[in-house]
Amino acid sequence: MSNRAIITTPSAPQAIGPYSQGIKVGNTVWISGQIPLDPNTMSLVSGDITAETEQVFANLSAVAAAAGGTLDDAVKINISLTDLADFEAVNAVMAQQLAEPYPARACVQVAALPKGARIEIEAILTL
Repeated sequence: MSNRAIITTPSAPQAIGPYSQGIKVGNTVWISGQIPLDPNTMSLVSGDITAETEQVFANLSAVAAAAGGTLDDAVKINISLTDLADFEAVNAVMAQQLAEPYPARACVQVAALPKGARIEIEAILTL
């Protein structure tokens, strides 16, 4: 029998494909990539990259809470942007959302993201 637990919450957008919002094995939680979807409407939030990034972190926080943790438990964050010119704005939001010591991180530019989003972030937590 596996000790794998599926993490799900109505406080974050429901999966838009064949994946789970998160998976917990032991004390490690993998949170699927979140785009700036409003969980109530399943539509992209309007506004600039700051507003989009704030929504993404709200979505990640909701899944982290459903797993029994917070984003301060993050050990690795992966960020995908459709425009690296948004890098500094995303850094500013991340610095507001997470406490030091910050997790390890990667940030890459990609050609496109689901639903035309400009940002997607995934996280790995240890609880």
